[in-house]
Amino acid sequence: MTPEDISACAETLLGAERSRQQCGLISVAHPAASLDDAYAIQFALVAKKLAAGRRVTGWKIGLTSRAMQSDLGITTPDSGVLLDDMHFDSGAIIPQGRFIQPRVEAEIAFVMRAPLKGAQITRADVVAATDHVCASLEILDTRILRADPASGQTRSIIDTVADNAANAGIVLGDARHAIDAFDLRRVGAIVSRDGVVEETGLGAGVLNDPVTGILWLVHRLAVYGQAIEAGHVVLSGSFIRPIEAPPGSRFSADYGPFGKVEIAFA
Repeated sequence: MTPEDISACAETLLGAERSRQQCGLISVAHPAASLDDAYAIQFALVAKKLAAGRRVTGWKIGLTSRAMQSDLGITTPDSGVLLDDMHFDSGAIIPQGRFIQPRVEAEIAFVMRAPLKGAQITRADVVAATDHVCASLEILDTRILRADPASGQTRSIIDTVADNAANAGIVLGDARHAIDAFDLRRVGAIVSRDGVVEETGLGAGVLNDPVTGILWLVHRLAVYGQAIEAGHVVLSGSFIRPIEAPPGSRFSADYGPFGKVEIAFA
């Protein structure tokens, strides 16, 4: 894709977000687009938001579970950028119309005390750089249609990555824990919508260990000369399938002794 194509796609995604009207699939408009092209669109999209006054607060890792990777026919996670206007308090009510087609996932969030940069970073470095971990919910949204109305082609990894990995919101639990206070592989959540259990899962569903997700992200960012900075929040990846969040729905993620997170949609 040309620089002009990349900038135009980023502008289209911004327009879809502002208007709350989804745009067509990038993978249909640009069938030869590569994963590098998709990340270039994501970077251009974020750059436009930063120019408008937004601030980077961290990163999200997506498509970490085998189930989600199988759905898209891939074998690697993806990542997106967290911005300051994506943060909501636990118990908050999301205003009606804030998102287009929101969905919710449960994740373990890492808050960093030190930066992580470079392909040489190890698991021990990730552990040492982590200030604390906590329960979280991620709000997904998509500015791109889930399927092309003409051909029926569904979204691909190209569309997801370009759309900032479908990132829209983050809700952190109040309980904070040292990274070694729990076996994160066995930290689980019972996620309910309107009082009905919809999904359950364990941290091991994230690449067998949520720490592995952070390590993958550091190594991927190194390819593009980027890094996790001190103070960044990193969502390590969901261990449940996304749950639709229609207007009026209420969500509760019960992580047991690890914490609890709640959010509602007006």
